[in-house]
Amino acid sequence: MSERFDCYYCRENLHGKKYVKKDDKHVCPKCFDKLCANTCAECKKPIGADSKELHHKNRHWHEDCFRCAKCYKPLASEPFNARDDGKIMCGKCGAREDGNRCQGCYKVVMPGSQNVEYKNKVWHEDCFKCFECKQPIRTKSFLAKGEDIYCAPCNDKKFAKKCFHCKQAITSGGISYQDQPWHSECFVCHTCRKSLASTRFTSHENNVYCVDCFKTDVAKKCHGCKNPITGFGHGTNVVNYEGYSWHEYCFNCKKCSLSLANKRFVISGEHIYCPDCAKKL
Repeated sequence: MSERFDCYYCRENLHGKKYVKKDDKHVCPKCFDKLCANTCAECKKPIGADSKELHHKNRHWHEDCFRCAKCYKPLASEPFNARDDGKIMCGKCGAREDGNRCQGCYKVVMPGSQNVEYKNKVWHEDCFKCFECKQPIRTKSFLAKGEDIYCAPCNDKKFAKKCFHCKQAITSGGISYQDQPWHSECFVCHTCRKSLASTRFTSHENNVYCVDCFKTDVAKKCHGCKNPITGFGHGTNVVNYEGYSWHEYCFNCKKCSLSLANKRFVISGEHIYCPDCAKKL
């Protein structure tokens, strides 16, 4: 006589019949569905003996219920993401839900896609654009002004100082004269066009001149020595009288050579004299 082989719960004889082994107990399908089956996390119905069951972290699903919560794609044989809120998502939807969002279009930046990261923010490569010309930056240099990004040409056009002479942007270097910015290559002598950067110069009637050109073309000639009055070095002080000019050190009595700067003098013809010498003429 063979040993009895019964359902643990209803004692139905299981010889030659279908059964389920649960915790080392033999259970008929009817008792399994009623007393032992796990509840599907999605549809909340029992996962019967005849159903294929999937489980993850103490949660259970019917095979057909194990789908992406966003796109409903079956995930029984696909990679998936288990979110903290309990939802199961396919890899693509999970990345869209949890991934970084582009600062340009606010769509998710998918893992592996071309993107730009700057100051802990991320953009699609084609969304990382110049605020002014709207062209993608890609491999070009750029500058940030507040929250806005500018390519180098637009930054120069919008923010760089403009040369007083040519009105174009000064992108590097440059010099300042009378509180105005200049390109060093634009700051040249009005006559000979020689660069005046790092050299002595002077101005006359809104034009700048090198020392040599100022002497020959612009400077007044001293009525005494006939040399140019440049204002450089020795002889920076000038005496002017009735349309004539003298170096201060040339403004002397013709007869006794006494300096007449800030003193009384007498002019006779082309020459000047002190009062004493003028009386002897």
